[in-house]
Amino acid sequence: MGAEPTRVSDEFVTVARVADVAPGTAKTVVVGEREVALFNVGGTFYALDNTCPHQGGPLAEGWIEGTRVTCPWHAWTFELTSGAMTLGDFACVDTFAVRVEQGAVRVARRPRGATEP
Repeated sequence: MGAEPTRVSDEFVTVARVADVAPGTAKTVVVGEREVALFNVGGTFYALDNTCPHQGGPLAEGWIEGTRVTCPWHAWTFELTSGAMTLGDFACVDTFAVRVEQGAVRVARRPRGATEP
């Protein structure tokens, strides 16, 4: 018998064109069944779960400063690079890998660190 096929754990889905998200802005996109906040910081794209863990505020509508986003509801701030909260280590949001290929912005279907079902 042959070896089992290798499962690809980093499947990506196209969510936008580069031109759809201007530098310094964000956009809410859907990846599978999740809302994801897609950020463009100086041409580098980041993707986080769009829901603030505090009370569910939409992070894509937050204030972007450098590689941080502040929730518009209650000012919780998160690092776009890691999803970590900046004021303590008691909360974080999932981050997703992002690829830009031929003008298309593609986001991983699964958050970083998620294991296969």
